Amino acid sequence: MVVSFRVFKKSSPNSKLTIYLGRRDFVDHVSETDPVDGVLLVDNDYLAGRQIYAQLVCSFRYGREEDETMGLNFKKELTLADEQVYPPTQHNPSLTRLQERLMKKLGPSSFPFNFTFPRHSPTSVTLQPGEDSQASPCGVEYFVRCYVLETDKERSHRRSAVSLAIRKIQYAPTKPGRQPCTVVRKDFMFSPGELELEATLDRQLYHHGDTVSVNVCIKNNSNKAVKKISVSILQCIDIAMFTGGHAKARVASVETTEGCPVEPGSSMQKVIKLAPALKNMRDRFGIALDGRLKGEDTDLASSTLLADENSRDIFGMVISYTAKVKLFLGAIGGELAAELPFVLMHPKPNMKRIIKADTLAEVEGFNASMDDPTCDPSNEMDKLSVKG
Repeated sequence: MVVSFRVFKKSSPNSKLTIYLGRRDFVDHVSETDPVDGVLLVDNDYLAGRQIYAQLVCSFRYGREEDETMGLNFKKELTLADEQVYPPTQHNPSLTRLQERLMKKLGPSSFPFNFTFPRHSPTSVTLQPGEDSQASPCGVEYFVRCYVLETDKERSHRRSAVSLAIRKIQYAPTKPGRQPCTVVRKDFMFSPGELELEATLDRQLYHHGDTVSVNVCIKNNSNKAVKKISVSILQCIDIAMFTGGHAKARVASVETTEGCPVEPGSSMQKVIKLAPALKNMRDRFGIALDGRLKGEDTDLASSTLLADENSRDIFGMVISYTAKVKLFLGAIGGELAAELPFVLMHPKPNMKRIIKADTLAEVEGFNASMDDPTCDPSNEMDKLSVKG
């Protein structure tokens, strides 16, 4: 029986090294992360007298590239794992099924490598750059990098190095949390009574593309009138490296005067629906995306799930979402606002269905925007057939 399976591959500029990976998205299950397993194919004539290494690299850009002047550098690159691929350090390494098939297909000059993500390493996030920006975007990226060591301390030329971009992602939990609900009140100096706002979401967990329903209930026991209601979805970005590294971006909003003014002594209940989506934010600078800028499945960054709030990695961005309800009472009365946090993530896919679709469908080219810009993209995807 012949089994076809999809692999991603990329070659160095001199075509001496080629990385093979079975996937480029690795799932963070909060308690652990899927290991990175792949194979490096080396040209037979290139092995003599050389040492070849593979690395798992995390790149964190926290400032714009065009602002790097007078020696300033707003990018940190961390080597999370480093493994000598050739000469092999293990005589009988533990191989995954994918590695066994690839090595059987590619021959004796192919060598396996395996990496494990650190427990608290951040997920992949990319901030949408300006419309005219050609520089590298801010955010967290991961690469599998292979290079040649000519001597004990000196690397070879960059033409004999290759980097393949990967993503560290999270999927929505199977059990949603409690339904978000909040009640806020405001009293007024020199005026009797108070204004009460109760806001509720229909659920705590949403998937990308879902509509968020906000139930607004107003009880006006004051002598002020509510003239306008505003409901917005805010994407909150927390950069742990900086004390004041907080930013908020509005990804959906609705303003309405329907049912207004809410006069003193009256009440009103209303359901307002919003649909946060990237298609409406393509020209907005600073929106957090799910790890790549282009592609059919590119979407807003998912909420970040943390095993321990106090153990977050400083080289990362924590994403969260809130629904904000605001009542406008005029210039003298001011405003009354309430916020409801919720989780926005992709559902866990049906892996059996994906594998079946990959086997039957034609393989399309993978978007080159995920790749390290310092390396030439080539041979992004291949389809191998192995007799099983």
